Amino acid sequence: MTMDKKIELLRTMMGDIEDSDDILTVYLDLAKHKILNRMYQFPDDYEYDGDVDVPDRYVAIQLNMACYMLNKRGAEGEIQHIENGIHRNYGSADIPETMLNDVVPFARVIR
Repeated sequence: MTMDKKIELLRTMMGDIEDSDDILTVYLDLAKHKILNRMYQFPDDYEYDGDVDVPDRYVAIQLNMACYMLNKRGAEGEIQHIENGIHRNYGSADIPETMLNDVVPFARVIR
């Protein structure tokens, strides 16, 4: 899927946002790196050269991760926030591990 199509889908998911395409591209790239790092966990299996893209089966995960990060802007490392009956806790400023559960690591047989 092209980056333009991903940006279009991300804009639809986010609703009325005024962020530029460049900002959305940055968040999509951050999500892409998280997915690729999960897929290729060993240095010999993968070396990022800029041309590797997320496989089509993981595009939905990439979009969800980018949406998640965009929605958390400004509260990245928040540990607790209570206001008007709303409670927020973030144990980490990173992507929740559950978002990466469906990404299958690349493996090969050692000969």
